Amino acid sequence: MFRLAAPLLLILAPALANAEVELSFYGGVQGAPHSGVDVDRPGTANDRDFTAGWDGNSFDAPPYYGLRATWWREDNLGFGVDLNHTKVYADDDTLAEQGLETLEFTDGLNILTLNAYRRFPDAAYGLTPYVGGGLGIAAPRVEYDDGEGRTDEYQITGPAVALMAGASYEFSDRVSVFGEYKGTYSQNEADLVGGGTLESDIVTNALNLGVSFNF
Repeated sequence: MFRLAAPLLLILAPALANAEVELSFYGGVQGAPHSGVDVDRPGTANDRDFTAGWDGNSFDAPPYYGLRATWWREDNLGFGVDLNHTKVYADDDTLAEQGLETLEFTDGLNILTLNAYRRFPDAAYGLTPYVGGGLGIAAPRVEYDDGEGRTDEYQITGPAVALMAGASYEFSDRVSVFGEYKGTYSQNEADLVGGGTLESDIVTNALNLGVSFNF
């Protein structure tokens, strides 16, 4: 995943000289609403078109987390890269109804985005509200088993969008904490072992708490 972030950093570098650098680490509680799943298995009877219920299981290993690098300019505009290890498990009802052994993206949907932010210093109680959004890619670990072959591998599956809104609080010039809402949307088309594809557009919603270090 970090190899994927490197080209985005190179794109940002010329515009970010002399900016304030902020490195952030966060975790939280994340879930996902139901979404449609379309499985195409050419030449077999295992084509499927159904609605999956998703569990987030944020604290199960591997846990939900995120890493973010932001360059803030003097006009309080920021630009950066965010890697969000969000995840979804098909719930028990979905697996039973579809006769599936496995359907999950649990070593991450791995949403990597190039983001822009706007912050609003000097708000009440020492808080600094901010909003942001970005575009990027989903690079999940695809895990799917319908009896035709078990898929268990990382793939780049399609475009992604991220939105966030929150507030930070400074403990010092170098350290701050923050809380935020973060949502992601990804279009995923994965290749399956044994032939065929799996497609699903997945939305995640998360409440995050994190810490930032400023340089």
